[in-house]
Amino acid sequence: MPIQVETRDCAALDDADLDEMASMGGAFDIGVMSKAKEDWVLSTTARIDGKLHGFTLSTLERIGGTPCVLLGLLSVKRTSKRDQVLKGLMNESFHRALMAFPDEDVVVGSRFALPDGLEAFKQVDELIPRPAHRAVGEERAWGRRLAKRFGVESQYDEQSFVVKANGQGFLDHESLKPEKIKPELAAMFANVNGKAGGSLVVHGWVMAEDLVKLGAR
Repeated sequence: MPIQVETRDCAALDDADLDEMASMGGAFDIGVMSKAKEDWVLSTTARIDGKLHGFTLSTLERIGGTPCVLLGLLSVKRTSKRDQVLKGLMNESFHRALMAFPDEDVVVGSRFALPDGLEAFKQVDELIPRPAHRAVGEERAWGRRLAKRFGVESQYDEQSFVVKANGQGFLDHESLKPEKIKPELAAMFANVNGKAGGSLVVHGWVMAEDLVKLGAR
């Protein structure tokens, strides 16, 4: 059965929608979902046979004039279909970005509690942070901008890109093949305290010519 993906305004979500998301089996309870509804603009759901298998709350906006895809939180149900669900959610984000920002390069950013979630950014270039790369001034500036947008600047360390605690949202995905996660990627999360709400702020770029392909319908 194909995955059905739909995007609505967060303002249109009612209590039943939020309860369904919180009850899906991911990392976010009803309190987090209720706050996220107020913080983000777009709600995307992925269903199989009418049942919710994944969702994201996000926004498309400009930061300092630069178009951005910001994933406030994303969660994928732990089933054998999770890779397809994650791909469906990300393809929808790229499609929305293409419609909003045609012919422009876009920044894609989110928070991650585990390296598994980076599978969502397979098609995002020049990830910051990334192994064996020393971030420069403008790359660190983007980390600060995103930490501020995510509302975690008071807990953010710009040298490590780590949010120490109290983060309410991140990209919640567990890999089907965790044994294939590269050790150098896992090492970036050594100081991320997920139990305290810690996360890693990661961003990268999708070039305009790539967005045309990724966002095609």
